[in-house]
Order: sequence, then C-alpha cells, then structure tokens
Amino acid sequence: MKVAKYKNFQEVPVWQIDHGSTLKIYNAIRKFPKTETDGLSAQIKRSASSVPANIAEGFYRNTTKELIQFLYNARCSCVETIYHRVLAKDLGYIN
Repeated sequence: MKVAKYKNFQEVPVWQIDHGSTLKIYNAIRKFPKTETDGLSAQIKRSASSVPANIAEGFYRNTTKELIQFLYNARCSCVETIYHRVLAKDLGYIN
C-alpha cells in the first residue's frame, strides 16, 4: 500500500472538504437574523472554521502524536458545528 504524501495542507482531501463546508456555512449565515450576530452566527463561524484550521495546524506539527491531537480537535469542532447546524435548522434560520 502506498502512503500519500502531501506538500501542504491544501492538498489534503479532508481539508478541502472541510474548507468547502466552512464556505457554505459562512454563506448560509448571511440569512440569519441580525440579533444572532454575536450569538449563534459567531459560534458556528468559530466552530466551522476551526475544523480546517486544526487540520492545517496539525499538518505542520513536528510529530505524528501532535498531528493526531489536532485531528481530534478538528473532529470535536466538527461535532460542535453539526450541533449548531441542527440548532439553526430547528430555529428556522436554515433548511
């Protein structure tokens, strides 16, 4: 089995997917009520952008152990974002 080697984090497929998801979330947030600017909008932006940011940061760490820790952080931010999306849907802000 051949292991893929990436030159930078932008080549990592999971980063590309998460970055695309973050862009979609930012676009959807524009429809949120202005009263949510400091609330749910800010929370979902932070958690969504944290996923690809943690993948990128982990990519440049010195050890596999550090990379894995950042990937765990990305996973936790992903779950947080999923909850925020459920909440936004239940509040009627998104479909």
